[in-house]
Amino acid sequence: MAWTLTVRSRGRVERDHFTEVEAALNTMESRLQTLVETAPKRELDLHYKKLEPVQQVFARLELSGPERLVPSIRAGIDVRGDGSAEPYTGRVRRRAVAVRSGESPGGALRRVVMDES
Repeated sequence: MAWTLTVRSRGRVERDHFTEVEAALNTMESRLQTLVETAPKRELDLHYKKLEPVQQVFARLELSGPERLVPSIRAGIDVRGDGSAEPYTGRVRRRAVAVRSGESPGGALRRVVMDES
């Protein structure tokens, strides 16, 4: 099992393991679509400040692997509270992935991961 997809949403963590990057990316895009549709799209009142939906990370999908590559690939997508999605690479130092015209956030991440793997 070379590829791991970790989905963090609503305080839950789910992990799926894949032998092929294509299967991991397909599952990631499928889960991404569901999470984008179910984003709460409401302001969060913390009593000392208010967070607009775009300021909230509603869910995070992270792809890692394969460990045999040095450094191993780390990439993911943050789903914001307003339903927008932001792809990135890296883990500690995240770098935003530019979404090209006509490309979905999942498609942008697929492009970058396939170039690196």
